[in-house]
Amino acid sequence: MDNIYQHFRPEEKEFIDQVINWKQYVEDSYAPKLTDFLDPRQIHIVQSIIGIGQQVRIQEFGGHEYCERKRVIIYPEYYSPTQEDFQIALFEIIYPSKFVTITHRQVLGTLMSLGIKREKFGDILIDGNRIQFLIVKNLEDYIRLEFRQVGKASIELKEMSINNIISISETWHEKQTTVSSLRLDAVLSSIYNISRQKAQTFIHHGQVKVNWRITEQTSFICGEGDMFSVRGFGRSKIIVIEGQTKKEKWRIQVGVLK
Repeated sequence: MDNIYQHFRPEEKEFIDQVINWKQYVEDSYAPKLTDFLDPRQIHIVQSIIGIGQQVRIQEFGGHEYCERKRVIIYPEYYSPTQEDFQIALFEIIYPSKFVTITHRQVLGTLMSLGIKREKFGDILIDGNRIQFLIVKNLEDYIRLEFRQVGKASIELKEMSINNIISISETWHEKQTTVSSLRLDAVLSSIYNISRQKAQTFIHHGQVKVNWRITEQTSFICGEGDMFSVRGFGRSKIIVIEGQTKKEKWRIQVGVLK
């Protein structure tokens, strides 16, 4: 763990300490540790710190393979995690879809307004009129009691088997590109094939999100596992940073959501 922090961002120090504590707990107690829902960047940090060791291993699950937010089990070598061990409940929202439209943002806002922290629920899935969300199992009873309305629409909640999760297959177009630096404006310019100046304009106008947060800092240094969203251009992510070329450009593998 010697100077592990240099590989990550200063604002990630608290989460890194948490991951180190989780690993230590598993080593000391020889028992598994289940996390809340983590985003792809956090999962990347867990994978980087715990690695592919023999003594301590990790497995992640968020409902199905395309879910972005997943719970992670950190476990000793003797242990074999099952799907049930991830303690995830799946709810479907039943509402009068002929008369009402419910958006992803409204579902997210309702869950947050009930005092549920973002790490306690996973992806919100929408397919036509069907809407589902995943949540930590120990909040099942609370959510049944309190989640009665989305916007002005009265709703019912129906708990579903994970096997009945909405199957959304996302197609990521992967490509390799080179960038002059790992600054946000340079990376977005290369991914979306726009000028660096245009990328800077989008960033300054609050039209860019990094890991689901609006970022107005053009000099933000991007890393593996970062997810980007640019209004009007869709979503993308850095899969791997492969290193520098002889001309000191960065070679990166990226995915763009089609």
